[in-house]
Amino acid sequence: MKIQWLGHSCFKLVESTGTTIVTDPYGDVGYQMPLTRADAVTISHDHYDHNNLKAIEGNPPVFTQPGLYDVKGVRVTGVSSFHDDRKGAQRGKNTIFMFHMDGLDICHLGDVGHEITPALVESLMSCNVLLIPVGGTYTIDAELAKEYVDALMPEIVIPMHYKTKSLTLDIDRAEDFLRKFDENDVEISESDTVELDREDIDEQSTRVILLRRAKDRKKE
Repeated sequence: MKIQWLGHSCFKLVESTGTTIVTDPYGDVGYQMPLTRADAVTISHDHYDHNNLKAIEGNPPVFTQPGLYDVKGVRVTGVSSFHDDRKGAQRGKNTIFMFHMDGLDICHLGDVGHEITPALVESLMSCNVLLIPVGGTYTIDAELAKEYVDALMPEIVIPMHYKTKSLTLDIDRAEDFLRKFDENDVEISESDTVELDREDIDEQSTRVILLRRAKDRKKE
């Protein structure tokens, strides 16, 4: 399968069958969301930087709530969480999505804003690939993100929702999160895309992959 980072918290997940799911398409965050096609879209919460359906061509189904869904044989599971550490009183609810594609479980945490709970560990512990916010302010920060990684023990971690030169949101860069891992376990990619299959999964270790948007690579 392919995982392409389109920026901010938006990924295009493509199974080997061609089934494509887009997560959290964003509005203007200092750069524009590219027009793209998908068989389904997941939206973790209804904020402008996560719910720009105008950028998705066609009329695919949109999943926003906890529950079980099927997209052309791809199993999608929505899990309830909160956008803050006050049970949603400050910024509302957040839906975490799990995708089962090509034998891998990919977890997109959306804008989760609280420490990991035993209930979340039980729901998410099967994840092989963790797409995790690390920028703080509106989400968990680097320290809490590391606690999620330690609790869930995914084989692959891909940071999202962090500051780049193009992004106008006042959040932290990814470096604070990356420094919490052995440098041998961190890969700074020069691509916005990673291809994975079961053979890439080493259950004895966790690999952190920082993907880079092409336009950001030119600036940073």
